[in-house]
Amino acid sequence: MASLPAVSLAGAGAAAATATAPPGGRMVPAVDMGSGPLVHKIAGPDRSGGFSCQSATASDPCYGPAQIRAAYGIPGNLTGAGRTVVIIDAFRDPTIRTDVAEFDSTFGLPRVALNIICPGRHCPTFDPTSTDQVGWTNETSLDIEWTHAIAPRATIDLVLAQSDDDADILFAQQYVADHHLGDVLSQSFGEGETCMEPSLFSAQHQAFVLASREKMTMFAAAGDSGAAQGGCVGGAFFDSVGTPASDPLVTAVGGTHLDASLTTGAYQAETVWNNSDENPDFGAGGGGFSTVYPQPSYQHAAHTGSRFRGVPDVAYDADVYGGVLGVCSECNFGLQTFAVFGGTSAGTPQWAAIAALADQAAGRRLGPLNPALYAIAAGPRYHHAFHDVTTGNNSWDVSLFTGYQAGPGWDPASGLGSPNAARLIKLLAGRS
Repeated sequence: MASLPAVSLAGAGAAAATATAPPGGRMVPAVDMGSGPLVHKIAGPDRSGGFSCQSATASDPCYGPAQIRAAYGIPGNLTGAGRTVVIIDAFRDPTIRTDVAEFDSTFGLPRVALNIICPGRHCPTFDPTSTDQVGWTNETSLDIEWTHAIAPRATIDLVLAQSDDDADILFAQQYVADHHLGDVLSQSFGEGETCMEPSLFSAQHQAFVLASREKMTMFAAAGDSGAAQGGCVGGAFFDSVGTPASDPLVTAVGGTHLDASLTTGAYQAETVWNNSDENPDFGAGGGGFSTVYPQPSYQHAAHTGSRFRGVPDVAYDADVYGGVLGVCSECNFGLQTFAVFGGTSAGTPQWAAIAALADQAAGRRLGPLNPALYAIAAGPRYHHAFHDVTTGNNSWDVSLFTGYQAGPGWDPASGLGSPNAARLIKLLAGRS
């Protein structure tokens, strides 16, 4: 699959130059980008191995690996063997190995092949009194466990940035590209485009250019606050898409509410994730248009209605009310617990795992996927490979910004939709 060329930033240089972004902005984990952490603790499985949130009377339903794999058609004959998914997170999760081991034992998964890599200096220390650092442990648990759930034989390289400051995240991104670290990159974090200092923004894009030349597939979370982003290093919401999701070399993952059987996983329907008027109100799927990147050529046929890059490209289950089960200790003061996770954090590592399955099927790296995804959507096999999400919107009441309505085909609320993975993988691998 042809990689994309570098994209000029000159088309929106004024926007970048006049931004009020402070040097030293920071990325926020997408599991914590809405009005609060997109995770809630629950009781462990009963004697039969079932969870209360998977009962027919559950008020807050949830899904395990078996149900998600069935709902999205994850092929059983592909495991990701021989492929590596790279995940960038910040700080450190001191219990990640024992948490993943419990997740694997509970859901009958093979032992994870996990490498923890700390670029440059020593590995970060962990401060359990820092709510920022605890938020990143939630993210790390979700990223590792659900990459592994979808691609159980893939190697996972967890690359830990020293902090979530933009410069430290960029250093990790550059390390991944410079060291040819893996086949697929998952990034479940973001901030408003203008929150990043322009020179760092440009350097981030150049890291993605290098990774694309190495045929690496890259994903990023579109965010959890609808058509807005949180203020730069705190502050009020503002109308923006997030970076790195807006980079045209990256596949941006938006959010849906999945309606599937809580036992078999049989797919029924999806709508745009939006918790407006819910209590608690966790957020809404991110989406909108870049103010920096012009519309890439692969979006021309999507008729986006804008001359700028549209986000997201694809979507996946993100609603905590119908979220995914996981195990984390640091979200429970160091004591291991089961939890339900949501946010575009949940879909991003799973899309990355699907890409690893596609690489396995093709016997090679497929590289940036956006040109192929949009080409499929423009052809007769669109509804064969995707669930086109046509209902709902991402006008999130907490941000007070008007978002976008879903409709047939691509839209800034759900992108091209969610995958029917087995069919999509065959098309991506050229084996339809």
